[in-house]
Amino acid sequence: MRKSGFILLITSFLLYSCGSGNDKNSYDAALQLSNEETSEISFNVLEHDFGKVEEGEKVAFIFSFENKGPGNLVIASASTSCGCTVPKYDKRPIPPGEGGSLEVVFNTSGYSGMQTKTITVNSNSKTPVTVLKIIAYVI
Repeated sequence: MRKSGFILLITSFLLYSCGSGNDKNSYDAALQLSNEETSEISFNVLEHDFGKVEEGEKVAFIFSFENKGPGNLVIASASTSCGCTVPKYDKRPIPPGEGGSLEVVFNTSGYSGMQTKTITVNSNSKTPVTVLKIIAYVI
């Protein structure tokens, strides 16, 4: 009986710990740690123009940012205006004075003409929402 109780306890612990690494829980924990001091996200540029690109091409750009506030910066999410644009970003807390990056990949398949896509970045910065933009003329 004791052996099966021990196995159940270990199994429960493993199942619980596997689910505890999701982004929302990590964001909430980091946000609680940095609530006393505000972070401040500062991007080098807010817009990137790819110029002329051929239809079917995948183009990428890396937006760099710095935490200029006294608290840890945590990006909660980065969402795009369409499924053709995929953002990848640092999910770890960014300490004051340090930087990070947000890569955007735009798949031009099925598009033509002037294209403008936005990336909305939500963070615990004193300005919690930042909108980035990419532009391309697809030929």
